[in-house]
Amino acid sequence: MDMILLQDVAGLGQKGQVVTAADGYARNFLLPRKLAEIATPGRVAEVRRRQEEAEVKVLRDAERADELAETLGKTVLTVTAQAGEDGKLFGSVTAADISDAIYDARKVRVDKKKISLPEPIKETGDYMVEIEVHSGVNATTKVIVAAAR
Repeated sequence: MDMILLQDVAGLGQKGQVVTAADGYARNFLLPRKLAEIATPGRVAEVRRRQEEAEVKVLRDAERADELAETLGKTVLTVTAQAGEDGKLFGSVTAADISDAIYDARKVRVDKKKISLPEPIKETGDYMVEIEVHSGVNATTKVIVAAAR
């Protein structure tokens, strides 16, 4: 019996795949647990259309990620914070602060978890910060931490 998998099934296939399963296995295991549905020509065509749309979306996202990485590579951010005479900050500059600065400068939202900052910045100065734009696409942005006057 031909089935469309609704979830990954070990030893059978991955979600969205059209597989052939024994009638009893399909009737007694896959269908009651909502792991698969019967493959009708209309449903198979719909699944294939969705897979093609997903592939196009992945390609489009990768292109946008390359453009964004290039833009962020050219961006120099200035973050101001309260600091003492010796350049030590009273607080710190975190990934969230850098994310907000990127939004202010380029109107692009970057998740703070995608900003590689081993520890918060606690002194004024210039820093190179690595940002993961998309899986496998990274950008390095210069962040200048200045004392607020």
